[in-house]
Amino acid sequence: MGKCEQCIIKQFNALKSLSKEELVRISGCKTSRFFKKGEVIFDEGETINGVYCVKEGICKLSKLSENGKDQIVKMVVKGQLLGQRSLIADEASNLQAIALNDMEVCFIPKSQIINDLQNNSKFSFDVLKEMAHDLKEADNIIVNMAQKTVRQRLAEALVYIHDSFGVNSDRTLSILLSREDFANIVGTATESAIRVLSQFKKEDLISVVGKQIRIENLEGLKRVE
Repeated sequence: MGKCEQCIIKQFNALKSLSKEELVRISGCKTSRFFKKGEVIFDEGETINGVYCVKEGICKLSKLSENGKDQIVKMVVKGQLLGQRSLIADEASNLQAIALNDMEVCFIPKSQIINDLQNNSKFSFDVLKEMAHDLKEADNIIVNMAQKTVRQRLAEALVYIHDSFGVNSDRTLSILLSREDFANIVGTATESAIRVLSQFKKEDLISVVGKQIRIENLEGLKRVE
């Protein structure tokens, strides 16, 4: 098992603010966990009792609405933390986390992280900054839902995935999302997402390779109305 103090991943999240001694202590009590694509990391309403540091892979965070639809609120990637909000609020998780591809995560027990939050102000401040950023993103989602069309939201989602996660050697998006996932990202019915993707294909904005999507006109997607 790798040592936290030597792990390059910590440079991408609040763990970078911990001292070497703090990281050594955490390293002694963390556990590595592996999740296959589609596996649930934690469920909405579950008590997590710690935080996850994503060492490899990507997961989606979603919330079940009253009508039984999932709303994807965020995708968490290599180098980011999972579960810190529930930890600080001392409450069950408000979201469900599911692996979008094979993942390796390090689980750090609540007792260790709480100790560092209470004693290392730089670490606490960096965790707060990350949570503030998430809140800003949530604000943007709310505004987009109210003011933008499904076409605009889906175009933005494709651009975001392209810019954030890159492409494969054949230029298809590196993350394989189901049509239902796309619908859940933009807050629409699966049928609507399929229809809009078909429109984008006819407009030569994207092409489809099997289940994969390839962006053919990135600037065109950015101008979708």
